[in-house]
Amino acid sequence: MKLGLALPTFGPDANPEGLLRVCRSAEDLGYDSLWTGDRVLAPLVPGARYPSADGKMPRAYENHMDPLVALTFAASHTTRVHLGTSTLNGLWQPPLMLARSLTTLDLLSQGRLVVGLGLGWMPDEYTAVSVPWQGRGARLDETLEVLEKYWANDVFSHEGPLFTIPETVVGLKPCRRPGPPVLLAAFSARGLRRIGRRYDGWLPVALPLPRLLGMWEVVLTAAGEAGRDPSALRMALRVNPELTDTRTDPEQMPRAGTLDQYIDYARAAAEAGVHELFVDFGQTAALAERDDLAGRFLEGVRRG
Repeated sequence: MKLGLALPTFGPDANPEGLLRVCRSAEDLGYDSLWTGDRVLAPLVPGARYPSADGKMPRAYENHMDPLVALTFAASHTTRVHLGTSTLNGLWQPPLMLARSLTTLDLLSQGRLVVGLGLGWMPDEYTAVSVPWQGRGARLDETLEVLEKYWANDVFSHEGPLFTIPETVVGLKPCRRPGPPVLLAAFSARGLRRIGRRYDGWLPVALPLPRLLGMWEVVLTAAGEAGRDPSALRMALRVNPELTDTRTDPEQMPRAGTLDQYIDYARAAAEAGVHELFVDFGQTAALAERDDLAGRFLEGVRRG
């Protein structure tokens, strides 16, 4: 199983020094990937509950970086690790602009980009960027269609329900052909089936492993029904640890626990067939602590 770290693109450490420190730690320690998320708004009173136990949006989101610009910075300060979005809201800009940005980043990183798309949870952000909240699934499907055409063809056009692109020459091509892998964050049965039918994999957040694997089976079944090879799909699991000083009840994992409990969780995930797992120590740890935590976590998981 590959292991990754989240870049500090949220909160007080979202600055050049913070990004550079985590980039260097990831490559020096031997991590496989770096990941960043996406926010455009931090309303004083969000129009929807945050998807967590207490329903409160983390204060760290009040300070947020552009994820693709941050990954471009990371690409220039690394040579080996893959660079992923977990997740990028692919509906907040026209798909042609998104295709150009992703292709540019894939080229600049020499083929290290992993595109993780999501739909977000807060209608306020859609209002802020003048994109309708309703019909997100259909908009996502058409966006993916444009990305695929852009990457696969030297000349293409698109005429769809939402977007019209006149015939154009596309000289810019990604390093990896036909394009970088595209993963989707989804949790509804409909979203999981969408992954199996069209995407390269799944971007879940940490859940009890039996529940996680049950949802993964929905993805694999949908892939088989669509005539795709289920074994070609991959799962990249995000873990947002809430670290405690003493061991928590097993029922609280992976919501909260000690570092050793998260190491055990990661080992079990690897045995269960999870392809990649990445952790965001910025949820509960200051930048100065991240190197130590990242080193101990990697050593513990690899030792197992």
